Amino acid sequence: MAVRCRLKAAAGRLFYEVVMNVYINDLASFLPNDPVDNAHIEAVMGKVNALPSKAKAITLRSNKIKQRYYAIDPATGAFTHNNAQLTAEAVRNLKPYEGFTPADIECLCCGTTSPDLLLPGHALMVAGELEMPPCDAVTTAGICIAGMTAFKHACMNVAAGFSKNAVATGSELASSFLRADYFAVSADPAADLEKKPLLAFDADFLRWMLSDGAGAAFLTGEKNPEGLSLRVDWIESISFAGELETCMYAGGWKTEDGRVTGWRAADSAMEAALQNLLAVRQDVRLLGREIVTTKTRALEQVVAKHGLKAEDIDWYLPHYSSHYFRDKFYDGMKAAGFDIPQEKWFTNLYTTGNVGAASIYLIMEDLFKSGELKPGQRLLCFIPESGRFSHCFMHLTVV
Repeated sequence: MAVRCRLKAAAGRLFYEVVMNVYINDLASFLPNDPVDNAHIEAVMGKVNALPSKAKAITLRSNKIKQRYYAIDPATGAFTHNNAQLTAEAVRNLKPYEGFTPADIECLCCGTTSPDLLLPGHALMVAGELEMPPCDAVTTAGICIAGMTAFKHACMNVAAGFSKNAVATGSELASSFLRADYFAVSADPAADLEKKPLLAFDADFLRWMLSDGAGAAFLTGEKNPEGLSLRVDWIESISFAGELETCMYAGGWKTEDGRVTGWRAADSAMEAALQNLLAVRQDVRLLGREIVTTKTRALEQVVAKHGLKAEDIDWYLPHYSSHYFRDKFYDGMKAAGFDIPQEKWFTNLYTTGNVGAASIYLIMEDLFKSGELKPGQRLLCFIPESGRFSHCFMHLTVV
């Protein structure tokens, strides 16, 4: 096996630390069609109620995204890819060694917010698109963390010796939720927007942020014989769902007492459609109150457990949904006594948009292939999720 444990003390307690020999030997992505700039979003996605958005300019100024990608033909409005096809293209773009094909994959782990079907699982649909021979195929659900839970399962599979290699993916078809015909504004999205940009989240902020696309990582127990690899040192995923109510959701409605009721409770499919229960919704006041504080608490746990020091981190790879949160997350890190200067931060949010579960794969790939990495450098990845407030940290070493 490629995994062992050692007893370690931190924060006044003993625990077993898992020591893995798992390496990322390649990363790949697929972004559909030509990038869509800010001036052409509504031409592709449509106008809600046939009216131009009052919040668009303010929201874009807040998130600072310049372009994004949609699996939509701008001329016809028809989808060019489904989610499984996006993911399959990213897997096909992996080139860990000469002659590699998807048939060589022993374990396929796929995470997404937006699967094409309620069932069967997303990974099975991806395996079907790739026409893979029989293999282990695992689907993970969630929002942004779904890509990392897939990644963690792939790592554990290789580390435990259950498979010699694994491919993990994150993907999104966010545009399927955000086309004008599927999007309903329940209140004036421009109300008080200049003073409180977070209020844009109540209505159509997602339409100016989310992108379609997929990313994939090839994992094995041996580093590349030539060139660089990224050793996976540890992954920590911490959820505050036991303390906090639901914040971001789709497929139901939220009541005044904070409970969420699923679409099955609707009297009929027609009622569910009329209530727009498939729309993605966000409790923005809860988001503003908890997203930074929970991230800071999670970071404090991770720092204590692994003895992390900010000065030892060469690259910080944060997936934040909007530039609006960048300084707020930074302030939270400083409050935790973990100040990584922003010149060490690496993101591609502004040119790819927020691709949800795929974003961290796209960020890692861009840095991995940038020529900027050197052996011995240490990377800290951060992936938050506002669904019910979960945060993931991953530590990598360049070898």
